[in-house]
Amino acid sequence: MKRMTPIATPINENFRLKALKSLEILDTQSQKEFDEITALAAYICDTDIALISLVDNDRQWFKSKQGLTICETARKNSLCSYVVLHPERPLIITDIRKDERFNSSPSFLEGRPIIFYAGFALVNKDGFALGSLCIMDSTPKKLSQQQMESLNALAKQVIILFELNKKNKDLQAIQNKLKEHNESLREFARVISHDLKMPLANIITSTDLLKLKLDDKLDKESVEYFNYIKTSSFSMSNYINDVLDHYESESLVQNKPEEFYLNHLLNKIVDVLSVKPDFTIYFPEEDPIVECNKLALKQIFFNLIGNSIKYNDKDQIIISIETSEDDNFYYFRVIDNGMGIPSDKLNSIFDLFTIANTTDRNGNKGNGIGLSTVKKLVNNLGGYINVSSQEKIHTTFDFSIRKHHSSTN
Repeated sequence: MKRMTPIATPINENFRLKALKSLEILDTQSQKEFDEITALAAYICDTDIALISLVDNDRQWFKSKQGLTICETARKNSLCSYVVLHPERPLIITDIRKDERFNSSPSFLEGRPIIFYAGFALVNKDGFALGSLCIMDSTPKKLSQQQMESLNALAKQVIILFELNKKNKDLQAIQNKLKEHNESLREFARVISHDLKMPLANIITSTDLLKLKLDDKLDKESVEYFNYIKTSSFSMSNYINDVLDHYESESLVQNKPEEFYLNHLLNKIVDVLSVKPDFTIYFPEEDPIVECNKLALKQIFFNLIGNSIKYNDKDQIIISIETSEDDNFYYFRVIDNGMGIPSDKLNSIFDLFTIANTTDRNGNKGNGIGLSTVKKLVNNLGGYINVSSQEKIHTTFDFSIRKHHSSTN
């Protein structure tokens, strides 16, 4: 594109260039949403060429182009540089040959004469002109007021898309960092758990052996100390297992959906929990067939049923499990007659390391990891979970799982 008159640079050029580069959009691939804008601009104004042109340090680069094949031209030959110089008003040139700024000389792009030009500045929220939305033609033209308003509106949409693109990139970068951070935490949890499990097992075994060996020499207080050591060791072992479950819950949701009877899964969980005669659990009468991530659902129910047993102060523990479904979700409900949850803890019960009750049925203190893991699993399976409770009477957990949910979203 041939130019004759030197173009000055804006007084805020350094800040303008910094704002342009911060968008991280220069030299990126074409995108449908931007191409639709240039296609619409060319159609509205019936022109041969429409561009989204970004004015860089020594070039103008086209994020989107209609009617051209080249991706950039030198800035010194750029009509869009005039738009950046005076962004407060559009640059409309009906016939370049009659404009004294161009010494009556037409400009050329890919051998095609450019006679008509209209450029609307792309001004960001801080007031910096990054380039222009422009249209060109090889014949003289005039724009109607409606056409000018349409181009101005399209230019504003370009800026909105630029900012959305940047926000999406920033969010993706944050997600990548969080993913790396979580992976580091998972690896840390694996290593620490592995290194701690064996010493803990040795402590428990050694305590039993020592207690057995010294049985006739121990007084009541000494026996209590041995029991305390063993109880504390088991408590720490459970804590380690819960930490591992929490950090490995993401890998758990990668399992593919499978079809199974819900009550069969629930029976297996009850068997593992080794419940006593003072326990009654009601399964869904219809015994539905469920198709979802079986291992993830098993972990969710294992935590919820386990909590309903541990945090229950009644002589007879009663738990009811209900289920329903629609086209998109499976819905589950776990109801118990336990201690209940204080009202001031209901909003934070799913937060990591948050404990609703001071101690469980056996006087042991929880670690606040299980319910956080449950929520993480439910969310990763495309569902939601909430809790309602009345102290000393009941607690109800409602959760859902999206049908045929894919963990890649």
